[in-house]
Amino acid sequence: MSMRIGYGFDSHAFKPGVPLVIGGLAIEHPEGLAGHSDGDVLLHAITDALLGAVSAGDIGTFFPPSDPRWKGAASHIFLQTALEEVATAGYKIVNVDTVLVMAQPKIVPIAGELRERVAELLGVKPGEVGIKAKTPEGLNQDHVAVAHATVLLESVKLADTPVQMVTTAEVDDDIDEVVKGLVGDSRDISALGRKRPAFDTDDLT
Repeated sequence: MSMRIGYGFDSHAFKPGVPLVIGGLAIEHPEGLAGHSDGDVLLHAITDALLGAVSAGDIGTFFPPSDPRWKGAASHIFLQTALEEVATAGYKIVNVDTVLVMAQPKIVPIAGELRERVAELLGVKPGEVGIKAKTPEGLNQDHVAVAHATVLLESVKLADTPVQMVTTAEVDDDIDEVVKGLVGDSRDISALGRKRPAFDTDDLT
């Protein structure tokens, strides 16, 4: 079994006149977070952690802030893309751990609700998501929200290889007889190991 670790970081300044969204959860607060999308600092950090774990680049690679399509976009769209990259690479989430650093609003009273929402978006159990909060003491970041995220992935176990038929025949003649008995002389075996095209290739232009 293969394991992967990913780390993500993001930060946004607070801005009046926009809603505050953290972890996909709308939070009552006088200010929201400035950003090209909805400024969800937590989902951005988790997205980068997932992409980094499978060496798929970063959030800016898929959703550049210069692209007007993502103006005000909900960040769960970015997260879904990262989850698709993880699945394509053959991995699944074991657990996610995060730290939010901000002076306001207080995260501890809503940490459980945040955990539930993030787990729902990730398709994992709430017990597999860690949400911690710190204040930016001595960092001069009272008007900024910062998020750190770490993810652990494990490779998805492939289905067991089908058991191959074996023969105990000791001579070539016996092997030939066994094969003839299994497939016969006139059975159509063209579909074994090769699928017929679902369309007429002559129709291609």
